[in-house]
Amino acid sequence: MHKKNFAVILSGCGHQDGAEIHEATLTLWAIHKNGAEFQCYAPDIKQHHVLNHITGQEMNEQRNVLIESARIARGKIASLATFNPDSADALILPGGFGAAKNLSSYAFDGPKCTVNTDVASAIKAMHRSGKPIGALCIAPVILAKVLGKGTLTIGQDTGTAENLAAMGAQHHPTGQGEIIVDRENKIVTTPCYMLNSRLDQIGEGANNLVRAMLEMMGANQG
Repeated sequence: MHKKNFAVILSGCGHQDGAEIHEATLTLWAIHKNGAEFQCYAPDIKQHHVLNHITGQEMNEQRNVLIESARIARGKIASLATFNPDSADALILPGGFGAAKNLSSYAFDGPKCTVNTDVASAIKAMHRSGKPIGALCIAPVILAKVLGKGTLTIGQDTGTAENLAAMGAQHHPTGQGEIIVDRENKIVTTPCYMLNSRLDQIGEGANNLVRAMLEMMGANQG
């Protein structure tokens, strides 16, 4: 049987200014655990800023989102500009502030944010093709902005939930490891570190998300 292939969009390396490493890694683990394959992508753009992950202070240096994301992907990564929606059966966006600072301007502009054109193109193409899209942590705000619809979760943060509504989506509160499945729009979301979560709960959420997406594709799961 053909193995399903997930495209995973990363946003750097490190939760304060890039992709959340645990969410990204456990998503990749869940994809392999459930008998599928993945290809990582990231936009080839300058990172918004670089933060010291001990102090949270800005550092006087510049980094590239694609090059930083390659740290998580062990070098096996492609520029998002080269993404061909025909090559993937599903799309996943892990969270981390990189999703809100590099993939979009949500961290600064809220519901009035812009989304990187390659990110928006990938989401629209997959949605048009009726292929499942998953988003973890803060990343569902990108789906809300690009699609202007969807039943999503970011956990229990009321401010973010109100912003989702302002962008046209519906919010459902969730606890650690839980997912919200929007069958009509083929979207699956899970809150991860939007809640005070342990690492095993992040893994549980990622696994539940991947399994639900495979179920949408009619894939047999072991």
